[in-house]
Amino acid sequence: MRYDDFVPPTSRKGPRRGPVSSAVALVCACLTAAGCGMAGGGPAPGDAKADAPRPATSRASSSSPEPSAPEPSATSPSAAATSAKPKPPSGGPLSGRTVVIDPGHNPGNRDHTREINSQVDIGTGHKECDTTGTATNAGYAEALFTLDVSRRLRTLLEERGAKVVLTQDGERPFGPCVDERARIGNKAGADAVVSVHADGSATGNRGFHVILPAAVSGGAADTSKIVAPSRELGVRIAGNFVRTTGSAPSNYIGGDTGLDTRGDLGGLNLSTVPKVFIECGNMRDPEDAALLTSASWRQKAALGIAEGIGSYLKR
Repeated sequence: MRYDDFVPPTSRKGPRRGPVSSAVALVCACLTAAGCGMAGGGPAPGDAKADAPRPATSRASSSSPEPSAPEPSATSPSAAATSAKPKPPSGGPLSGRTVVIDPGHNPGNRDHTREINSQVDIGTGHKECDTTGTATNAGYAEALFTLDVSRRLRTLLEERGAKVVLTQDGERPFGPCVDERARIGNKAGADAVVSVHADGSATGNRGFHVILPAAVSGGAADTSKIVAPSRELGVRIAGNFVRTTGSAPSNYIGGDTGLDTRGDLGGLNLSTVPKVFIECGNMRDPEDAALLTSASWRQKAALGIAEGIGSYLKR
């Protein structure tokens, strides 16, 4: 069954949204009609982002309460890396499949501004090698969030038998650059690539969205063969993310569909294998920040992404 018939809820005007439960029910209903998926089993605020959503409309801080510090597992980039890594099972529903996980940014980027500000060719133009990413108002860095979720996601996928490659695991001093991130997925011959991020928009802007590659052709960029499969991957991730986390689609990007198509991101433009980005929430909104800094919610986020990838790969 095709997943191209994802029907968005009626778009709301402005950043206000109704109860999350209503949005979740509506989106799940749309996705269920097509098949929702597999059964469930710091940088300074205002730093720019490369290969992330369009520039934030505001970086305003909020007086609303927000956790002052995340759990220890989220604050140390080496915590998960130094723990014993389980051996992937020889069998499983994703056996023989390769998934590349791309943790957005790098905790060390802030100390290598010259290197990450260098320009790289993305086919349709040039962009920064990478950026520092955003942070919550309390200082929890996006780069730490993406590593934590990516490591959790790796474990879940390996438990299902997939071969998993991370573009970086906190072991590099900075980067990799966005063009190298794309090459890693291409070289691996990945069946799916997911770049993990969190947004940095205005207070009141809430929810997640999945970024899909636009049809792009120029220089080394040619997405003609990956647009359709990437969209299917993105729709399945969006549906499972709603179901697993209880989060609603973004109320400020994507017209409440949880999907956004872009042609200005090097990580997508230069990919030759199905690839999407997911912005798991808005770090600058206190309500979303409370979720993003919760270890239990990050586990749900990883599970939602894993379920979406699994659904796509088992189609």
